[in-house]
Amino acid sequence: MIIIKVLIVDDEELIRDVIKEYLKLEDIAYTEASDGYEAINIAKNEEFDIIIMDIMMPKMDGYSAVKEIRKFSNVPFIMLSARSEEYDKLTCFDIGVDDYVTKPFSPRELIARIKAVTKRNQTNNNIYKFKGLEIDVQAHEVYIDKTSIFLTPKEYDLLIYLIENKNIALSRENLLTNIWGYDFYGDDRTVDTHIKTLRKNLGKYSDYIVTIRKVGYKFEYKE
Repeated sequence: MIIIKVLIVDDEELIRDVIKEYLKLEDIAYTEASDGYEAINIAKNEEFDIIIMDIMMPKMDGYSAVKEIRKFSNVPFIMLSARSEEYDKLTCFDIGVDDYVTKPFSPRELIARIKAVTKRNQTNNNIYKFKGLEIDVQAHEVYIDKTSIFLTPKEYDLLIYLIENKNIALSRENLLTNIWGYDFYGDDRTVDTHIKTLRKNLGKYSDYIVTIRKVGYKFEYKE
């Protein structure tokens, strides 16, 4: 059985306790932190499969904590917030958050989302090579002409999904559903924005990602 290890970050002890009780029912391991600073220190010394991060906290908010942790880790994040505005969600996704849950939330739904995100981020032994573009899935590394490049978790997931469906036209709706989740509250601009930054990071290999007019995108590569 695969053991999932979660870091719960929320200044409300009651929220942490509720999440912990449901994690226990699923035999999911956890550590907790009450603010962003504490979360950063813990994340530097322990490895986690996912971090559940509240946005509004004293000392350091969730946005700032995610940005700091992103400097040394690609761990997936699920953000918790009482704010449901589109702007807040898009801000989270722009800084590399994997999912967004609005308070009050169903603990069972949160557990389902934890499992879904960690499953998407499970690695295997695949190595994809397309001339000078190489992806080591086990190491979660992307190389351009043997030089490692940094991708946000969403950019990485998007690239892998496009590659796994190589030469197949994928609609923006398809990409939103499979990368951001079936109930993601957003629009096509989210996909377009991430494709734009992904292409920029791929440099001279950006043309592997082809725009399909009025449809979406595909990863095009012919042997």
